[in-house]
Amino acid sequence: MLWLAAVWTALLMLFRADWLAMADQWWNSSTYNHVLLIPGILVWLIWLRAGQLARLVPSAWWPGVVAFGGAAFLWVLGDFSGLSIVRQLGAVAMLVAAVLATLGPRVSAGLLFPLAYMFFLVPFGDELVPPLQMITAFLTVRLVEISGIPAVIDGVFIHTPAGLFEVAEACSGVKFLIAMIAFGVLAANVCFRSWGRRAAFVALCVVVPVLANGLRAWGTVFVAQYVGAERASGFDHIIYGWVFFAVVIAVVIALAWRYFDRDIDDQMIDAAALEASPLFSRLVGLSLPWPVAAAMLTATGMLALAWSGAASSLSAPLPHQIDLPKVQGWQRVAYHPETWWEPRAQGAEHRLLGRFRDKSGRTVDVFFALYSGQGEGREAGGFGQGAMPEGGDWAWSGPGTALAEGNSVRLLAKGETRRAAVTFYRTGTLVTGSNLKLRMANMSDRLLLRAHPTMMLILSSEASDDQAADAALASFAQAAGPLAPWMDQLAGLR
Repeated sequence: MLWLAAVWTALLMLFRADWLAMADQWWNSSTYNHVLLIPGILVWLIWLRAGQLARLVPSAWWPGVVAFGGAAFLWVLGDFSGLSIVRQLGAVAMLVAAVLATLGPRVSAGLLFPLAYMFFLVPFGDELVPPLQMITAFLTVRLVEISGIPAVIDGVFIHTPAGLFEVAEACSGVKFLIAMIAFGVLAANVCFRSWGRRAAFVALCVVVPVLANGLRAWGTVFVAQYVGAERASGFDHIIYGWVFFAVVIAVVIALAWRYFDRDIDDQMIDAAALEASPLFSRLVGLSLPWPVAAAMLTATGMLALAWSGAASSLSAPLPHQIDLPKVQGWQRVAYHPETWWEPRAQGAEHRLLGRFRDKSGRTVDVFFALYSGQGEGREAGGFGQGAMPEGGDWAWSGPGTALAEGNSVRLLAKGETRRAAVTFYRTGTLVTGSNLKLRMANMSDRLLLRAHPTMMLILSSEASDDQAADAALASFAQAAGPLAPWMDQLAGLR
């Protein structure tokens, strides 16, 4: 235990930036406030197993060191791809692997569930927001129609006689869903022995919150028809925060209570079975001295940090100045949008934003950002970067019409102004609209310590309807020609 404590202390110090970032999200983001309970839950889970664990003999184990190397490499991949969730997953995985390396296979098997539950320390779920918004909007408008209230859905916006309602990120239900998944997995282990019942209970904890959130959103829209949208929204926040989902938790527990099949005095693990297992007897033979294991774990963690530092210093040469090129049939005009729109490109060395107009009066806005490299604080595909910056007038309305390899979205401002935006990324020989493909390419460059510039191009059109915007973007893209050389020309590389 002393060796494990020493290794964990070293890892927490070496990777403190990741742990501080996670702690900041636990404390300051309401989506992850439930994670503050998980350290205490982990202590409780270990305490439930303490009597049986005391019968097991720990030993340092070299396959655990190999597993730790895999966890460190996962952290490196997360760092190189700019995915904080993967980097944080690697930081937690290193603590888990350190247990395997310092306490051995038998003790780790006895701690299997608490070690697996540690991964709920990683803040995850933001990726679920857009699909949950669409599901909630779909459920809401169907229930509104069943209620006899006329409604029209436009992406995540719902038009009713009482006004326009937006299923915003905060209304997606992701906060409660993530907390319910953590609760469901915990209760499945503590209250059930049957794997079938465990799976059914976790599924219940996923499905019920999603359906309940749609019902809550419908209630808000329904009440608004009689008391007004503003009063209904205030009522919704009180009910949503303090009453509605407390009732949902109670309903889920009540539905499952009669199927609990673990007695309150059941042992969580069977130490005798672990000691008698021939498999674990063979595995324990792969031991090594504790000081050697601790030194190897610490050295591996330091190597991962050194590799990250070398890759972070990569910087591709860039021109001192860039400009928007000419496009046949289109002319540069003053940029005066109906609602101000300016994409975000934090950390880019060069940014351009301009408007083009053709003879028929159609307009297309072009945003271009050029980076000498990718890393912390300068990620073209990072959260809050691109066509819809945080805190502005624009809201995501839904996916747009595909254009070449780009990622197309529809935006709406103040319930009236429409905008279509298509995003393209380029690095090396890659042109894509996929954030994942961009991250994979950047990760490959950093793994091999290659320096390539990264570009972000956003073509956008503010128009009275979606079809007009799509037509303007398609016409402009055709006039500009193949994207790869056009983006290279924008970057001053041709």
